Amino acid sequence: MPVFIVNKNAQNNGDHEVHNKTTGCSYMPLLENQVSAGTHATCAGAVSEVKKANPSFRINGCYYCCNACHTS
Repeated sequence: MPVFIVNKNAQNNGDHEVHNKTTGCSYMPLLENQVSAGTHATCAGAVSEVKKANPSFRINGCYYCCNACHTS
């Protein structure tokens, strides 16, 4: 199953992006800015888990490696 991370730093629009660490991404945050989101069958599970753990954050899937979960 794929491993996902979330960027602890928000993007300019306020989103904290979830990335697929297993497939890799050219927009992956630096290691020190990566927070584990665990292993999930799809990005939807990772996004859901990160939202539960951080209810005040805006969470979004990366356009490039988690496009199915990208909303803004």
